[in-house]
Amino acid sequence: MKVAVIGATGFVGKNIANELANRGIEVTGISRKEQSSEHPNFTYLAIDATDTTALASALEGYDVVVNAFSPGWTNPTIYEDFIEGSKAIQEGVRQSGVKRFISIGGAGSLYLPNGTQLVDTFPQDNPFVPGAKAARDYYHILKEETELDWAFFSPAMDMHQGITVGRTGKYRLGTDYPVMDENGKNVLSVEDLAVVIADEVENPKHHQMRFTAAY
Repeated sequence: MKVAVIGATGFVGKNIANELANRGIEVTGISRKEQSSEHPNFTYLAIDATDTTALASALEGYDVVVNAFSPGWTNPTIYEDFIEGSKAIQEGVRQSGVKRFISIGGAGSLYLPNGTQLVDTFPQDNPFVPGAKAARDYYHILKEETELDWAFFSPAMDMHQGITVGRTGKYRLGTDYPVMDENGKNVLSVEDLAVVIADEVENPKHHQMRFTAAY
């Protein structure tokens, strides 16, 4: 199996690429700048992922594309850049002939029991709100996709560099609502996020739908 991971130099993308490579899968990380990897199953390819033509050509022959693209949480134009970049990547995958497309979004579009989306409960001056809204709005764009066998993954609310659980290999799946533990927390380490995505790559369960996971 050959898998391309877009955004493989980022916090989420690098962990996904490493998990896949450790399973013996041939992984190519797509990044803007030339990178090196010591893992025998993991190589980098320098491409601007928003260059649809170049991306489509590079992705030909792959089995799955995992999109962990992020323009950076401190980017003042993160909303616009996330939407445009994600749309360009989606089009590049479509043109490449690859059918399986897994896109990593955010937790902000998950719903509370009362029907409110998480992002709408945040203070609107929260610096993470523009990125969360971009991921939510891109999900609505992706839902209109009919050619690709896509899946959209929303991480747990608490999934960041401060979560030090590491890789347990354990998680519970959900769809549109956060998966809560016995303490009412919605938590997942980035290492176990990578396990979730690698499991989905190897054994697809979610087709043209959103899913989530947490402990």
